[in-house]
Amino acid sequence: MQEWNRNSEIAEFVRNRRKKSNLTQIELADVTGVGVRFVRELEQGKPNLMTDKINQILLFFGHTLTPTPISDETRRNLGE
Repeated sequence: MQEWNRNSEIAEFVRNRRKKSNLTQIELADVTGVGVRFVRELEQGKPNLMTDKINQILLFFGHTLTPTPISDETRRNLGE
């Protein structure tokens, strides 16, 4: 089982944007149409979340999940 990573880029992005927007987790859940539990798990870095729900939140902030190229070094270190 993968460990949760509170410092993942998506978790930090959502948490920081929510706070800059002066929203609570409950308010973000209400305005984006996802559950409060989902917002909490996303901000806590749960590794297995539904991408469509992540995009619901990211779209609120004007972003979306997209494939991003990674370096050869990162690719070599994926199995560690």
